[in-house]
Amino acid sequence: MALKLRGNHSVHELYAHLVFVTKYRRKALNSCILQEMYQVFLSVSKELDFQIAEFDGEEDHVHMLIQYRPNLLISDIVQRLKGRSSYELKKKFPVLKRYFWKKGIWSPSYFAGSCGGAPVETIRKYIENQNTPY
Repeated sequence: MALKLRGNHSVHELYAHLVFVTKYRRKALNSCILQEMYQVFLSVSKELDFQIAEFDGEEDHVHMLIQYRPNLLISDIVQRLKGRSSYELKKKFPVLKRYFWKKGIWSPSYFAGSCGGAPVETIRKYIENQNTPY
């Protein structure tokens, strides 16, 4: 799914691996909740104009691979995904209130790793081997 996105003066192919963990690492997620969460995430992705390449999770965390434009900040994407999913899921699945009695369902932290393209070492060697003018 290597889709190259185009801007007015650029071509970009940016991917990020995101991981969200439930508050207190509670094992509160099940397949129904994950399916609904994916639908919420898709809605957010359309609003912010990024794509979800992969999504899956376990009882206490979720993984996502997204493709995004360079004008989007990862922190803004994460904030919207976590905020909207907390609100929508607690409304649709009252059982979550047993696990998370305060506002959200997510730990305030998250993992975001860039991925895709050539490995850093390959790029470093490519740049080193440029024909530098004298």
